[in-house]
Amino acid sequence: MPGHNFNSVDTSPGSKPARQPRTPSQRPAVDTSGLSPDLREHMSQTADIANNTGARGIAGDKIMEPVPEFISTKSEHIIANQNNAWIILGRDRPAGRLSGYGGRGETQCASVDVVCGRMGSEPRQTDPEGSRVYANPDFTLDAARIYMSQKTDIDANFGLASGRVGNTATKSGIALKADGIRVIARDGIKLITRTDALNSQGGEIKSVVGVDLIAGNDDTDLQPMVKGNNLVEAFDKLIDHVDKLNGIVDSFLMSQMEFNNFATNHFHISPGFMMATPPSPTMMASGVATAARQLAQTKVSLLSHKTNLATYKFNYLNPIGVKYINSRYNNTN
Repeated sequence: MPGHNFNSVDTSPGSKPARQPRTPSQRPAVDTSGLSPDLREHMSQTADIANNTGARGIAGDKIMEPVPEFISTKSEHIIANQNNAWIILGRDRPAGRLSGYGGRGETQCASVDVVCGRMGSEPRQTDPEGSRVYANPDFTLDAARIYMSQKTDIDANFGLASGRVGNTATKSGIALKADGIRVIARDGIKLITRTDALNSQGGEIKSVVGVDLIAGNDDTDLQPMVKGNNLVEAFDKLIDHVDKLNGIVDSFLMSQMEFNNFATNHFHISPGFMMATPPSPTMMASGVATAARQLAQTKVSLLSHKTNLATYKFNYLNPIGVKYINSRYNNTN
């Protein structure tokens, strides 16, 4: 656009703007720093008039704030207000005029781009020299966006990790991006894949693709979700095996105690004198002490172990348990 000053922000998809992060407490409630110097001076000179005529934005009144000029194309229909809210009806365009399938001149790539806060936290109407600032769509910098296109590369445009679902290209797509997104339903919410045999481009959908939950846009350690009922069944069987092991140890303990009792009271017949030798006092004392320990410690511990297994099973694997591992509301396949 000859004769116009473009903003120097890199608006390519996935670009990282060079700016210092600021906390909400560091931001002024009213920031007019991006307005032109002339307009700021005029506002300061007419501050008293503005205060008396309701031009401060209070109760929904109008307010002056910096809004960049959108670099539009001839095919786009623009709905906008004075407060940096936009609806662009056009063709696939994630950045400049030549970007996306619309920029390549392709058909069947209609798009709706709903944007609040173009240029994000630092919108500018003019640059420091007072020249008008122009802005392209910026999927990284703009504050909040709902983007919908008949044909687009939705993952690449927003710089998303592939995950196990993978990235889609040359297909319809919808993306929502903001600092916080909440999906609220008065009834229920379903995430459903593979509902049709053909995609938006008429191609056959040959496989079922699932759902990826990726925190931090990092898929390096992406793992499958657990199926709750199968997990309960697996834990249930594991507890049964541990319970049987408890019984095996208990049986061994009783046999060992029986043998220890026999060994403690064991005596020998002297071949020369045909007389029984008395049991060893040392062995008797040791045997009695060992039997007492096995009865007081190991036997009691095994009984306590069985009780703990039963409590664990009830609390975690029973639907009425206080820490039941399955969700009572959410399901996956």
